[in-house]
Formats: sequence, structure tokens, C-alpha cells
Amino acid sequence: MKVIEVPKPSFFSRLTAILLFSVLPGCQALPESGVHSFTDELKVGNDHLVLSFDTKLHSQVIASYSGRTIPLQEEHRKSEYIVLENGPVGDFQAESYRTQTINDDLGKGLQYIITGRSAEGMVKQVDVRVYDSYPSSAFLSVSYRNDTGNPVRILKWVNHNYQIASTSPSSPDFWSFQGASYADRRDWVQPVTPGFEQKNYMGMNSSDYGSGTPVSDVWTRDIGIGVGHVELTPKLVSLPVSYARGDSGVTIGIEYDRPETLNPGETLTTFETFLNLHQGDYFATLANYRHIMSAKGLEAPEYPDNSYEPIWCAWGYERDFTVEEVLQTLPKAKEMGLKWAVLDDGWQTSEGDWYLDRDKFPHGDESMRQLVDKIEEAGLKAKLWWAPLAVDPGTDLIRDHEDMLLLDKDGNPVDITWWDSYYLCPAYAKTQEYSEELVRKMMGQWGYAGLKIDGQHLNGVPPCYNPKHNHKHPEESVEQLQEFWKRIYETAREIDRESIVEICPCGTSYAFHNMPYMNQSVSSDPLSSWQIRHKGKTLKALMGESSPYYGDHVELSDDASDFASSVGIGAVVGTKFTWPSDSHPEKGFQLTPEKERSFRHWIDIYNEKMLPKGVYMGELYDIGFDKPETHAVSKDGKMYYAFYADGWEGSVELRGLAAGQYRVVDYENDRPLGTVAGPTATLKVDFNKHLLIEAIPVD
Repeated sequence: MKVIEVPKPSFFSRLTAILLFSVLPGCQALPESGVHSFTDELKVGNDHLVLSFDTKLHSQVIASYSGRTIPLQEEHRKSEYIVLENGPVGDFQAESYRTQTINDDLGKGLQYIITGRSAEGMVKQVDVRVYDSYPSSAFLSVSYRNDTGNPVRILKWVNHNYQIASTSPSSPDFWSFQGASYADRRDWVQPVTPGFEQKNYMGMNSSDYGSGTPVSDVWTRDIGIGVGHVELTPKLVSLPVSYARGDSGVTIGIEYDRPETLNPGETLTTFETFLNLHQGDYFATLANYRHIMSAKGLEAPEYPDNSYEPIWCAWGYERDFTVEEVLQTLPKAKEMGLKWAVLDDGWQTSEGDWYLDRDKFPHGDESMRQLVDKIEEAGLKAKLWWAPLAVDPGTDLIRDHEDMLLLDKDGNPVDITWWDSYYLCPAYAKTQEYSEELVRKMMGQWGYAGLKIDGQHLNGVPPCYNPKHNHKHPEESVEQLQEFWKRIYETAREIDRESIVEICPCGTSYAFHNMPYMNQSVSSDPLSSWQIRHKGKTLKALMGESSPYYGDHVELSDDASDFASSVGIGAVVGTKFTWPSDSHPEKGFQLTPEKERSFRHWIDIYNEKMLPKGVYMGELYDIGFDKPETHAVSKDGKMYYAFYADGWEGSVELRGLAAGQYRVVDYENDRPLGTVAGPTATLKVDFNKHLLIEAIPVD
């Protein structure tokens, strides 16, 4: 699509400090509040975004940045519509609109309510709001009233169905962020090429994998758009992204596929949804989404200092660990500069009962308390692995409390295949009470300072049909999962205000609605160093630019040794090495002398720089189109840059500098690289795999 270089037309003039609305033809002033006739076209907009509605209530999205007008679509499109049994209904003859100023959780703004009627007799109202505080976003909810005189079966509704054309030639034309969870643990950030299609259903996409962050974002070199819902509980929507062969661009949208019959006079209203325009990659949309949801009440948690400390985990010994093996490794972990010791899976007799394995803990609770004491005596903090909401067949918990099970519509337990177990219903009071008591035992009685909560089933759950739970509707289990996590988190914080609650939803795309109830995220079994880096960028956007994102065990990175992918982006580092160096060669995680030198070097760098406590500058570089891949962190007046490529020889840009001179150092190797001048500098470099740079102001 051609980018038109023109001055902003008068409809981009501000009304108050931020907002603009105009009605075409002409460029009229904002109408007074009240009902107005609809003629030709209505444009609703703010600093960077204009939604143009035509007389059929089709819409076109137009962006405005730096004096450029950039139409994202080539023409108006059926963007909000319903699907009936005989097909979609998307043409609504515009009749009127009304306007009013608003002041709600998102601040001051303006609201348009636009009304139209279909040939079938359905009445559509599009409620569009824009706010001073969100100059690149618009918020919609759409209602459909049945004025046909007969019952109408609505199969699904669709909002924000846009087809985004490419604005400049490149390969690929588009990159995307897609927030759904799949069993193949695919990348969250992907190029989009012809033939691509992903549904992004926010429910269960297999028995163990579901939910996610309800946002999809697609961008070109010039412009990007994100869409999502801003409801305070999870909803079983889809956010499809597709690029059909022969199409001129990528199609995105939000769909809710839940059939409903409307009797005459009844109304269906969609969830509150939003669109966000941006330049650069998806980081801006996700950070904006975080601010929106915080204003609505879902705020990021507090991050205690110890959530940034590096981690040793006993998972190198796997489930068949012995307590002696753990104890003999602690001094080496401390010597290496690590601060946490995690007792992983294998301490329990089963998922669900959570009894101590008496072969490992012969004196039960006393033996476990002694282990925690010895971890602390070694100068480390103790964290314990746990997989709540899972219960194994044949356990005492099922025998005594079968009512806690989550049941499908046929009345059967739902499998968690990874653990060979069943789901417990998180919305059931007895499940919550039982889990809270376990936290009180693990942290209050045994003395653990943190929890490593693990399993892909933690991210989302299926609807529950257990009649003993008296759910208002089966989706209560989905919507109240976040309340389960809130109870776990608040219990842990009640016991110890500095406690760490890490949720590791193995390989899934994190469910945003759970995030306020965890104070450490993790790359969660990454399949590559690329996943460590783009998951880090994503979670810094969603949980805060200085949030403690853990890069997971370095043994899961490329070559089982890529500390640079965590250190460079400002991620917490960790390892699961076994010790002494000849222990368990069959597991492959021995800390050999060579590994020890390398690991110690990286952990020392991490502890010295402590980049997670800096500010991740996610909007400076486009993770898709900028080459080499670049990440930046600002800390203590310095700028830190991390470049990644299989091989690179040429110039790189150092963005985000203040005016003035900077001394540039390769801080991995303590090697000077010269002096540059801000605010944007170029530097000729030559590296393989990575280059980590510190830019230090020259007084």
C-alpha cells in the first residue's frame, strides 16, 4: 500500500489536548451532545488513529504518524458483524449517531454511539470510545437488537475484522504476535507469509494447553495494529490471523463462537474490545494493554529484590534425586554466585495428595524442615516445586474428595496428559481451601521462601460441568482461575511479604489474567534461545519494563550454554547443573571445569550489572524487521545493548542515547569499542552469535 506523505488534514486538529472527532463531508467541529443524522461518512479519531464508518457501518482504519497519513486498509470493510444460520449479516444502513463526553476508569474521553439497521430487521449499535490517555487506541462494544419479529439464532459475533495491506516491500511482509497456547509450544512472535493461518482460540487447544493473552498484533515496517478484549476475566474468544494466498494483506479480528437465540426485542452485546495502532513491533500494543488493564483494576504485582536473584535448581537430578545430592551441590551453587536453591519435582508421593516421599524424607515434616534449614545455612534461599490443580488417579484426594474434580459435559474427569492426572476445578471453594492449606504447610510449616508452580495446565482450564459445584455457567471455571491464583499469591504474601511466586506454565503463552498473582515469570521450558528472547520482550511488556523475568535453566538455551540471551535482555539467570563434575553423566548436566569457568563468568556479569532492575526499552527496536536482532536496557544513566545474529559484520545503531558522548565497551569481554555521540549513534562491529555493549556517558 502506498504511504501518502501529506500534512495532517484539519480533522487531525486537537479538540482539548488530545482528541479529535470529525464528520464528513467537510471538516466540521464536534457536534453538540445529542442525536444526529448520519450522512455519507463518520470519522472518529485521536492523535494517531481514525476509524472511518461508511453508510453501511463498514469501517476503515487510518493511522497518522509524523505528518504521514497511512491507511491500513485499501477500503471500508465489514469489521463488526454477526453470523446467522443462513450466513453473515454485516450491512447495516446507518441511521444516526450521538456523542457525549465521558470520564471513567480510563480517564476523560469521548463516546460515539452509532445506530444502523439491517435488511433483516436487526438493529446494530456501535459504541466507540477514545481517551486522552490512550492516543493510539479505540474501544468498542457492539449490540444487536432483534427487531425482526421472530426468534433469531446468532451463531457468532465478530469485531475488528480488518485486512491489513503491506506498506512497503520486504520479506516477509508482516510479523505478528499471537497470544494463544498450543501443544507444539510454537513461537509467540512469528513472520506471516502467504498461506499462514492461526485461530488463536483462548480456550483449550488440547487437553493440557489453553488460554493465553487475548491480543493479536500484526505489523509491517511502517505501521502495526493490535486487537484484543479488555474484559477483566478470561473469555473464550478467538483472535484469528490469516494471510490467504491471493489476498492483498493479513486479516485479523476477534470472534466469539457461542450460539445464542434472541427472541424479538432481545439484545446481544459483545465484550469490550480494542484496537491499537503503533510503529515498530508489538511491544507498544502489549504495554498499552497492560496500562489499560491496570487502570481497570488488574495491576502488576510488587517485585521484591530477591525476585531478581539468580537460581540453582535441583532438576538436573530429575525426579529420582536424593537429599544428599542436593545438599552436596549447595556449597558449589553459593560459590558460583547463585542465591536460590529450588527443590524440584520428586519430593512428593503423587500429584494431588502431596505427601512427602518417606524414602527421601523418613521423618516427614521434620526431615523437610531440616532440608530447608540446611539450604539457608548454606547461604541460599529455598524454593519448592508444586503442580496444583492436578490430581493422580487412585489418590486419597480423589477417594475422599471426588467432588473437587473438574468434569466435562459427559460427567467425566478431564485428563492432564503430561502428569497422567485429572484437573481439579479452580472455581470450587474446596479446591481453593485445600490448595491454600498446602501453601501454608509448604511455606509456613516447612519454611520455603518461594514456590515454583509448574505445569502447562496452570494457564487455562476447560469449562466445568460438575453439578456439585453449582456453577452459574460452565465457563465459571475459566473465568475464576485468576481468583484461584489470587488466593495462592495472597496466602504466600501473608506468610512472607518477600516470598516469590513463580508460575511456569510449561511452553504456553502466558494468560494475562493470571499475571497479577505471580511476581516472577519465566521463559517456561523454551525450545530455543530465540524463544527466551522474544518471550522476555513479551513479558516485559505485559508485566512491566523492570519486571523479574527468569530466562529458565541455561541448559535449555542454544548449545545448553547461552547465558547471553538472558543477560543481554535483562532476564534473571539460572542453571540446573549437577555436582561434583562426575555425577550423573547420563543426565548430561555435570558442572565440568570448563563449564564452571564459563558459568561463573556469566553469573558474575549478571550479579554486577543486574539488568532486570533496569528499564527494558522495548520500543527502540523492531524484533522482526531490524537486523541484527537488538534489545536495549537503560540502567543508572547507562544504556546496554544486546545484538544477536548467527554472524554479523557491519554497522549497528545505538538508539535511545541522550545527547553527548558515550564510551562504548563490550562488557562480556571487558573490551573497549570506542566513543560515540548520542542521541543515535552507529558503530561498526563484527560478531558471531551475540555482542553485548555498555554505553557509558563521558563527563
